[in-house]
Amino acid sequence: MNDIDAWVWWLVGAAALGIPLVVTAMPEFGMLAVGAVAAAVTAGLGFGAVAQVIAFGVVSVALIAVVRPIAARHSAQRPQLATGVEALKGKQAVVLERVDGSGGRIKLAGEIWSARSLDADSAYEVGQEVDVVEIEGATAIVI
Repeated sequence: MNDIDAWVWWLVGAAALGIPLVVTAMPEFGMLAVGAVAAAVTAGLGFGAVAQVIAFGVVSVALIAVVRPIAARHSAQRPQLATGVEALKGKQAVVLERVDGSGGRIKLAGEIWSARSLDADSAYEVGQEVDVVEIEGATAIVI
């Protein structure tokens, strides 16, 4: 073990921390791996074991304390661009077959959809424009 420099052991540790990062997708392992790389650099510059452990700890804790909250905030945000059925909410459609509480047909975004009115007492006649408020399965709920 004395034949291998300390910086090599730190790089092996960084690689070992990269494995659970890939397997579990937990970014904390990546931050610990960066801390191990910082300790390897410290060892490569000739500093002792105490300085290496301090470098590992300071860099790892700093990354977890700073980067993790930023990443959590970004993952909690809704996407800026709505896709799929989310993009259809709020769009206007044209009634093709009378739409009431029990059903009907509309043309929405160039496609024919089954539809029903949000209010069971409301009915929309052919040619009227309606607004899509929700998508339930393959049925558009309109007002």
